[in-house]
Amino acid sequence: VQLQASGGGLVQAGGSLKLSCSASGSTFSSPNMGWFRQAPGKEYEFVANINWWRGGSTNYADSVKGRFTISRDNAKNTVYLQMNSLKPEDTAVYYCAAGRAWGLTTARTDFDSWGQGTLVTVSS
Repeated sequence: VQLQASGGGLVQAGGSLKLSCSASGSTFSSPNMGWFRQAPGKEYEFVANINWWRGGSTNYADSVKGRFTISRDNAKNTVYLQMNSLKPEDTAVYYCAAGRAWGLTTARTDFDSWGQGTLVTVSS
């Protein structure tokens, strides 16, 4: 599956952004759709994931729980990440990724397709 992320930008603390990840190819074979981020000088961090075909199944990192919402539109082959109440520490390059597991695994190595990153900058 090929992934294309978009929607990043500059926002003030407390603001919102919505990221999109458009997928092409066999989404059925890569049901585990996730978002990761990498802040400057830091390791990749899991953010959230969702199963394409079990839309009620989602998972969030503790750092974003209650502020971020992951969702998908199967008809558009697109996964979204709605980010509210943004904080300066959310500043990072955000990547969407797809994995073959049907469970909501979160290890970076469980995802074998990656989109290009989209930069989110939150100013204080």
